[in-house]
Formats: sequence, structure tokens, C-alpha cells
Amino acid sequence: MRKNAWTFLLMILAGIVIGGLFGNLFPNTWLNYGQIFGLTSPLVLDLGILCITFGLTINITIASIIGIAVAIVIYRFI
Repeated sequence: MRKNAWTFLLMILAGIVIGGLFGNLFPNTWLNYGQIFGLTSPLVLDLGILCITFGLTINITIASIIGIAVAIVIYRFI
């Protein structure tokens, strides 16, 4: 497999998703400890005929950080 930026990005995203899954599977452990960043309430832009809602939150947990680290290690070996 050829190494490139898209493969690296895909591996990092997979590590985040799988790490988040493990964090949700074990909600009362140290794996789910983390911080939430972003807009707590969405930003609404009402233009009369069009209403646009902006919102983004990022939940960083220990499990997702471990998932990113594992993804980087796996990427180095492919």
C-alpha cells in the first residue's frame, strides 16, 4: 500500500472512531475521561427564507487519544 496524506487521514479518523467506540462501551472507566470542545448551543442564522444552523462539538477522551496513537503505529508499519 502506498503511503500518502489521505491514507494517514483515514487511519487517524478510524482511530478516533474506534477509540470513541471503546470509550462509549466502558462509560464509567478512565477510558471515557475527557473534555468537550466547541459550540454548546448552535449558532442560528435566519435569513427569512433560509435558516442555517451551525454547530460543532468535539469530544476528546483518553480512548480516542489511544486510538490515534495505535493508528499512527499501524500507519508506520504499512
